[in-house]
Amino acid sequence: QVQLVESGGGLVQAGASLRLSCATTGYTFGTYAMGWFRQVSGKEREFVAAISRNSAITNYEDSVKGRFTISRDNAKNTVYLQMNSLKPEDTAVYYCAADRATLVFSTRRDPLEYDYWGQGTQVTVSS
Repeated sequence: QVQLVESGGGLVQAGASLRLSCATTGYTFGTYAMGWFRQVSGKEREFVAAISRNSAITNYEDSVKGRFTISRDNAKNTVYLQMNSLKPEDTAVYYCAADRATLVFSTRRDPLEYDYWGQGTQVTVSS
């Protein structure tokens, strides 16, 4: 059974940092690219960051470049999102997802390309 479980969300003030984790089981983690997405109620899910299977390539949405860092530990089947200098507009439910991409260096932005999803973790940034 495939499971992706996010943790690390919470309520913080603007300028603070949070580190999200996504622990996975039930599939071969190292053969999947991983991504983080976020969603605000009433809006579409949007791409945040992605990392290739071997961590060689990362991809970020423009508004988080320089503030967020995606990483993965294939030995622990876990992907992380380090979020620094948080802003109120970062408030959303954050989801991790797994992409069975055929290309080793793939870091896709389209949520429709992703095969497995976690349940999400709430991040709230107050001003």
